[in-house]
Amino acid sequence: MTDDHRKPLRDAQTDRSSAQEVPDTPQTRAPEYRLAFADDDFLCRDELRPVRLQLELLKPQMLQDEQGIESTIVMFGGARIPEPSKKDTARTQTLADLSKFYDEARSFAKLMTEKSKASGGKHNVIVTGGGPGVMEAGNRGAVDADGASIGLNIVLPFEQAPNEYVTPELCFNFHYFAIRKMHFLMRARAICVFPGGFGTLDELFEALTLIQTGRMERVPFLLFGRKFWEKIINWDALSDAGTISAEDLELFQFVETADEAMAAIENWGSTSLRDSVPGR
Repeated sequence: MTDDHRKPLRDAQTDRSSAQEVPDTPQTRAPEYRLAFADDDFLCRDELRPVRLQLELLKPQMLQDEQGIESTIVMFGGARIPEPSKKDTARTQTLADLSKFYDEARSFAKLMTEKSKASGGKHNVIVTGGGPGVMEAGNRGAVDADGASIGLNIVLPFEQAPNEYVTPELCFNFHYFAIRKMHFLMRARAICVFPGGFGTLDELFEALTLIQTGRMERVPFLLFGRKFWEKIINWDALSDAGTISAEDLELFQFVETADEAMAAIENWGSTSLRDSVPGR
């Protein structure tokens, strides 16, 4: 006797197709007649927000599971940082100077992807926000290594398309910032933060807060560009004020280059983190 693996009930896809073939009548033209799960207007109602949140959590999770993604290396950073060959178009001299981190991000992603591929390509996969600047550099570095990378885009008031280097099957789009940030961290085995603006700062501090409060396990947490970060954030002032503890300053490490970042990840926890980079 052979097992019958057919589904005992009609599936949703079949019924959605069947519903499109019904006779055209005043009743079937009414929006109320649409199948609930196939009714975009219904799904976008305010009352359906909990359902949309769940869908945004489930879709990228399920599809990454199907692709076999086990763990990721997160790359946060500014969309406005140009590649060095285009730094003359930067809106400020500071952005032009920061263009060196485009190359460092690209090099780091290439090195990490090569290492990931050597172990099967399912661990330590590069994930970025899927946009331009540092995000583009991260996905581009993965392509340089002939590997896959993830892009987590978000719909913004101004047009933003995924950069051309994101692996198409791993390119996702979000409505909710909160769910997007969850997906950045759910598989994270290291977090690398390059210079950026409000979005980068938001991602940086949420991740640090989760680690500080024990809601996320401690992972290598690297800030590229000591000069930039120490100008933007007075870390020692937070410690001196007592609003964070001195030990919280050990949650992250400054690096300048891709090679330093790779070494820091390899040696994470083996040294005093703030003292492990020259210049401190």
